[in-house]
Amino acid sequence: MKIKNQRMETLKMLISSQELSTQEEVLQALAKEGFQLTQATLSRDLKQLKVAKAASMNGKYVYVLPNETMYKRITNPMTAQEMLRTPGFLSINFSGNMAVIKTRPGYASSIAYNIDNSDFQGILGTIAGDDTIFIVIRQGATQKDILKGLKKIISNMDQEG
Repeated sequence: MKIKNQRMETLKMLISSQELSTQEEVLQALAKEGFQLTQATLSRDLKQLKVAKAASMNGKYVYVLPNETMYKRITNPMTAQEMLRTPGFLSINFSGNMAVIKTRPGYASSIAYNIDNSDFQGILGTIAGDDTIFIVIRQGATQKDILKGLKKIISNMDQEG
């Protein structure tokens, strides 16, 4: 299961950082990262991640992750493995029962996914873009509670806004 999780995280990073138009292109990108899989497995992975196709800035249809209607592409993309080793979290700021997390481009969706799928009761939910996560905080939870809980979910979260 650990290999599937690594593959899924790598797949999310590849889709977020590159313009991939076909499953063959995705399979080749995954192969460069050390993942050999069949088209059927890739198809199941894409379905599980709720990946869709959307028009990019140049009009070409490319794979996108959910909540990524407008996304930024970086000019010198890192490999997916480099991205997984590079911390995505940049900062967090609070306002009332809301918080905004800033991330590196392409990281927000996976970090929000981890927050939403944790057992952390202090957060009602998240909305993620490409490099920003909007968080609604449960009534009664303090900023200190939120920071403490998020530090368990976001590995490199040593900054406090």
